[in-house]
Amino acid sequence: MIEVLARIPLYQIMRWTGRPRLLPLNLTVSVTYRCNSRCRTCNVYEKKADEFTVEEFDRTFASLGRAPYWYTMSGGEPFLRSDLPDICESAYRHGSPGIINIPTNGLLSSRIPSMVEEIAGRCSESQIIVNLSIDDIGERHDDIRGVKGSFEKALETYRGLRGIGASNLTVGVHTVVSVYNVERIPAIYRYVMKELAPDSFITEIAEERVELETIGAAITPDAEAYAGAIDFLIARIKEGSFSGISRVTQSFRIRYYELVKRYLASRRQVIPCYAGIASAQIAPDGDVWFCCVKALPVGNLREADYDFGTVWFGAAAAAERRSVRRGLCSCPLANASYTNMLMHVPTAAGVAREVATGGRGK
Repeated sequence: MIEVLARIPLYQIMRWTGRPRLLPLNLTVSVTYRCNSRCRTCNVYEKKADEFTVEEFDRTFASLGRAPYWYTMSGGEPFLRSDLPDICESAYRHGSPGIINIPTNGLLSSRIPSMVEEIAGRCSESQIIVNLSIDDIGERHDDIRGVKGSFEKALETYRGLRGIGASNLTVGVHTVVSVYNVERIPAIYRYVMKELAPDSFITEIAEERVELETIGAAITPDAEAYAGAIDFLIARIKEGSFSGISRVTQSFRIRYYELVKRYLASRRQVIPCYAGIASAQIAPDGDVWFCCVKALPVGNLREADYDFGTVWFGAAAAAERRSVRRGLCSCPLANASYTNMLMHVPTAAGVAREVATGGRGK
């Protein structure tokens, strides 16, 4: 982690000058668009792609080396790929990332726990984070997720994940806050914390994204409704007692929630965006995006002989980088936002000060 902190000033300089030429710190890898859910907040399952093979991922990860500290293996539903352990191991072998994060809808309850155990074993020096999606309780969850029995399958998967004894595994619950559940966030939180007691409970606001084919879907709650739900969660975090890395995590989480509130009120970049500098995404067919909200390809890895740097430092990427720096786009994308906060001196300093003094989230 110390080497990550040492790179922050270099990313800040790169954002303004284009130098030094750094590869991303935070990389989302969409391994598939396929999904066995039919969520009211996502239409990604309608998309088709000529998916990368393990060999293609391996060549790409080799070109990235140790640059990414945080990998997110996303979808669609990533566990629909039976070779997901091979993909994760490839990233681990070439880069030794500190974190490999995998979100899941939990429907494949008979295979997810065994696959996660295999990933944790193969990637033993990385922290494996599995975030199980729960968007409501019982049939309400099934309705949002579009598949009857989704809630019970998710609970079965959760129990299976809890039975894994790997010391490098963290099991969390993730809730997408949308117009369909924003008023029920307190009830969802209380259920999850009492009945499941996950290692973490995180939320992300439902967004209209090109990747998810949800532009114009009107799934994002308004500022007032979101503030009511998220202020409840902020209060619960502040009531908690945390130490070490958990205190850092919770402090950043509060700041992310506050950032989204400010974004909904202003619809502009609240803090500088480092998408295309410190964070990026690879689509299932090898397109490289700065983020999944715009899902604008700046190049394709197959056309670049799987050399990520060739795409990352190309003319199309440079042009899009200038657009992002000028604030011509804005969003509250959680994955990118946490990287942005790490790069934002006032935010990072506030977290450091809070942790050093033992204060709680403010």
